[in-house]
Amino acid sequence: MSQLTRADWQAMSERIQLEGRAFINGKYVSAVSGDTFASINPANGMPLALIAGCDEQDAALAVAHARDAFRQGAWSRLAPAERKRTLLKLVRLMEQHKEELALLETLDMGKPISDSLHVDLPSAINCIGWNAEAIDKVYGEVAPTGQHSLGLVTREPLGVVAAIVPWNFPLMMSCWKIAPALAAGNSVILKPSEKSPLSAIRLAALAREAGIPDGVFQVLPGFGHTVGKALALHNEVDCLAFTGSTRVGKQLTQYAGQSNLKRTFMECGGKSANIVCADAGDLDTIAREAAMAIYFNQGEVCIAGSRLLVENSIKDELIERIIAYAEQLQPGDPLDPATRMGAIVDAAQLDTICGYVARGVDEGARLRMGGEPVLTDSGGHYFPPTLFDQVNNRHTIAREEIFGPVLSVIGFDTLDEAIEIANDSPYGLAAAVWTKDLDKALIASRRLESGQVYVNNYAGGDMTVPFGGVKQSGNGRDKSLHSLSEYSQLKTTWIALHGN
Repeated sequence: MSQLTRADWQAMSERIQLEGRAFINGKYVSAVSGDTFASINPANGMPLALIAGCDEQDAALAVAHARDAFRQGAWSRLAPAERKRTLLKLVRLMEQHKEELALLETLDMGKPISDSLHVDLPSAINCIGWNAEAIDKVYGEVAPTGQHSLGLVTREPLGVVAAIVPWNFPLMMSCWKIAPALAAGNSVILKPSEKSPLSAIRLAALAREAGIPDGVFQVLPGFGHTVGKALALHNEVDCLAFTGSTRVGKQLTQYAGQSNLKRTFMECGGKSANIVCADAGDLDTIAREAAMAIYFNQGEVCIAGSRLLVENSIKDELIERIIAYAEQLQPGDPLDPATRMGAIVDAAQLDTICGYVARGVDEGARLRMGGEPVLTDSGGHYFPPTLFDQVNNRHTIAREEIFGPVLSVIGFDTLDEAIEIANDSPYGLAAAVWTKDLDKALIASRRLESGQVYVNNYAGGDMTVPFGGVKQSGNGRDKSLHSLSEYSQLKTTWIALHGN
């Protein structure tokens, strides 16, 4: 565990050199247009750095370098064991720079430094290392042919992969995309969110230091409607991997169809149901888990358990315990290691959260906790843990993704009713069920329309299992060997044998 204090992190933040340029073909460069925009610290509203505002010109340049690198084969035709060796060197470099990378996450996005250092960085590093170790253990196939033929099924990299990632877990989400794509031999262009690009930009230099060839990994900061759109429409991009809102995911899928029918992997929004049955057991533990399911990372989490479905006989008691636990989750300075909730990413997102809270009150839900911005004198953007009771599943706050620390509590009387409410959503990213009855748990997990179901926990899992959703939560899968296979394509080679 890091022993750094708030004063240590503050001093580091004053010394750190922030790089805001794009990384194209092995070096940092300004945008072709010369455009820049400011990266803002959510904790105090002050500018951090000027970031290159890449557009269509930069996308075309990066794609050309990526295609050239892929065809030359310095990475795409490198033996898997050699790619593994290079990626494991990147793992070591990330370990050496983990405090710097964690600081960039917190300064740029507003999350608590303890979460950046002890949650995000270990997850990102582990993802690179796991995919590196896996790549030389994935085999092709030999078809069951007759004696005069040999059928081989092999996997090959796709080519140029564009990855567009969100602002809430900047480095971790980047690694979920680039690790399997690079391990499989592709050239990768990463477009980080304009709200939190700093760690991705820094990662590019570490990747080059690790030995990833020029043109194989590039980073283009900028806005979705400029450089993101350009990558999605480019005919030389073979695959588009995205994590973000359902609205943008639909746009990107259309762009892929309008261009070269590139593969798309969309991991989109969620409105996840966290179901608590009366026989679940320890309500203190469940209250803590339910609170963290929505308030962790300021509620800016795609799988946040934003709909808490509680059997009516225990609903009031569980709500009181959640409110009591949330007292220790009040927002504070993100650079203080004791802070459990940091700042909302920007003023626009804070306004969005406030708008949903007002809508909840107007539609008749009962506000039990929070509901208004706090620490307003800081210049930053802070919102406390907020809880609504007496929510109807038709209420806006129960149907739309808020991406903030707002919990909607809905009562139910039977498990069938709970499952019906949970499935009554356009989303299907995650769900959970709490019960001591194994039959109940298995029945619920099978009937819940969700890409992942947690039983007696929330957000459990590791790199061995896939992450992704159904319905309008998307179609892509991050993590596990399933993700690794998405970044390669099958080739059949049929050989005629003419011997006796």
